[in-house]
Order: sequence, then C-alpha cells, then structure tokens
Amino acid sequence: MTPILQTQNLSKTYHVSGRPDLKALDQLTLEVQTGEIFGYLGPNGAGKTTTIRLLLDLIRPTSGTASVFGLNAQEHSVAIHRRVGFLPGELNLWKNRTAAQVIYYIASLRGTIAPQVKEAQKLAEELKFDASKKIRDFSTGNKRKLGLILAMMHRPELLILDEPTSGLDPLMQQTFNQMMRDIRAEGRTVFLSSHQLSEVQAICDRVAILRDGQLQTVQNVDTLMKAGFRSVDLEFREAVPQMWQERLESIGAQEVVIQDKTARFKLRGDFDPVLRVVSSGYLVNIDVHEPSLEDIFLSFYDSAQTHETHKEMVK
Repeated sequence: MTPILQTQNLSKTYHVSGRPDLKALDQLTLEVQTGEIFGYLGPNGAGKTTTIRLLLDLIRPTSGTASVFGLNAQEHSVAIHRRVGFLPGELNLWKNRTAAQVIYYIASLRGTIAPQVKEAQKLAEELKFDASKKIRDFSTGNKRKLGLILAMMHRPELLILDEPTSGLDPLMQQTFNQMMRDIRAEGRTVFLSSHQLSEVQAICDRVAILRDGQLQTVQNVDTLMKAGFRSVDLEFREAVPQMWQERLESIGAQEVVIQDKTARFKLRGDFDPVLRVVSSGYLVNIDVHEPSLEDIFLSFYDSAQTHETHKEMVK
C-alpha cells in the first residue's frame, strides 16, 4: 500500500545574513499510512511546522522530497490541496466578517457549497460554536474551533492539523478527540502536530518524536509506552547505604536518589538485578510507576538545550 504521506531525506536550511545557517529540518524520512491518526511530537522549535509547510508546498525544501497521495508535493500542490484539510498553527482571518460569512466564502472557493455549509453547521453544534459572531469578537479557543470547522467541512481524505487544540478548554479537547476517532473510523487520515502529549497518547495510533529538526523515533503508542523506563521507589526499614547508588547505577538504574530510608530511580529492563543489589536490606515497600508518554518524550530532550535562535525562527 502506498503511504498517504511520505518524505525522503527532507531537509530545510535557512540562510540568515550575518548568522550561521539554521537547519530547521534534517534528513527527515517518514511515512504515514492511510486510516491512522499520526502524532508528530516536539516542542516549539523542533521543526514540526516547517515539515507541514514543506508537505503543503508553502515553502520549498533545501533537499529531499515529499509526497502526499503519492503525488510530488511541489509538482502537484494544487491537486493535493483540494484533498487536504489544513489547520495552521496561527489562523489569520477577516476580522470584520462573521464566522458564517467566512465559512460560506471558503466553501464557495472549493465548490459544492451546500454540502459544506451543512457539514459546517453539524461541526459547529458539536463544538458549541456560534458562527453568527464576527471574527474580531472571538477568543483564541473560538478561533481554533472555526479553524477546525474550515479544515473539516469538506470531509477531506487527509487532515493536517498544527497544534489543533491550542486554546480549547478540556471539555472541547475531549470533543475534538472523539471527532478524530470518528474520522479514523471512516478510513480517513489525521496528521497531528502537537506538544500536548496527553491528547496524542489518547488518540494517536503512532507517534514520531522530533528533536532539533531530526527524527528520533517512530513507534506505535502502545509499543513506545512499553519500551520506556519505569519509575521505582523503594522504602526500607533502615537507612539506605549510600554505596547502593553506585551499585544501582552499575546495573542500569538512572537518576538514582538515596535519601534516608528510600531509594528512587528510573529503570529499564528486568527487576531481578535490583533485588540482588538491595538483598541485604529489609524492604518495606516497592512502588513502581509506568511512564507516561510525557516522561518518554522528555527522555529524548533531557540532554539537549534548544538554542534561542532556533526557537525564534523555526516552529
């Protein structure tokens, strides 16, 4: 099966006068399959928005290729745009127009106005959105709702959403999650850029983690969760010998903290070596926490500092 979205060694470098070249995206090779919700993770400045702009031919790559629906993103951008619903990270619309007027105008550009307006009304009800108000009167959350309606009202084969729940309250985030599940159930595809890990963990089938423009991993969400470390708290009857820190670290324990009668650390792999290290102590309690997706995500970043220039110039 041909992936619905594919990149091969996709790179983007910005050349800034008087400054070193800034590599926003570095050799990205990625595939997204039809009918999945794919999470694209990274903090601001990681290169997520740059990737989306390249996929939609809003900017051109320095090297590498991108294709959507099996079509080259540069050569067939118009045909691709007809089949994609896109929500940008920053949505700028006509402030003195009502949402209903904007919906009608965008529908007229696409053609088949009546079905789109009908779908927009349905989406507005789900999102509890009042389309009669002018754009200038909308909160950030309501602007986001309008953006989602505009992206979805023509029922596209592929949704590309850049930080879609930014500004939405928790209840609306749950509504959004269900809408995405419904789209997946219809066999359509969602490419979801986000730094809100809870939503990605809740709805995505697979996730990619991006760090400073470089792809770190692509995994099923369940696999990624199982592959992560566990947080371990050990409580003893007597004070824990400080020498145990070195012993625990020698068997792969990380971030070991020994304080009075407790030992806390992160562990990958089997638990048996830990029990051998602490076998001379009287163990009162063991508390093991499975990692959240956020813990796993942060493990890709704990050794890196993002440069301020990178934050300012690449989203």
